[in-house]
Amino acid sequence: MSKDQSYGIIILVISVIGIFVYAWLLYAYAVIVLQVTAFIAISGILAIAAWIGYTMATTPPPVPLETEPLTPQTQTDATNNYAQ
Repeated sequence: MSKDQSYGIIILVISVIGIFVYAWLLYAYAVIVLQVTAFIAISGILAIAAWIGYTMATTPPPVPLETEPLTPQTQTDATNNYAQ
């Protein structure tokens, strides 16, 4: 068995145990567990939104692309390049 498969089995077992622990906590302390779960979920979503906003606010705008106007000489050169 490879190292990746071993890690996969460990993650699987821990996840299944986590499901049972969460179910037991819901049975024993339903209101507080649901409140904490909702708080963590909403906080995570808002933290991602804050990170996106911060990144957008602190990133400088892109430099605009400026095209060179075609002069008669460059236009002739461009036409000759396509003809070859």
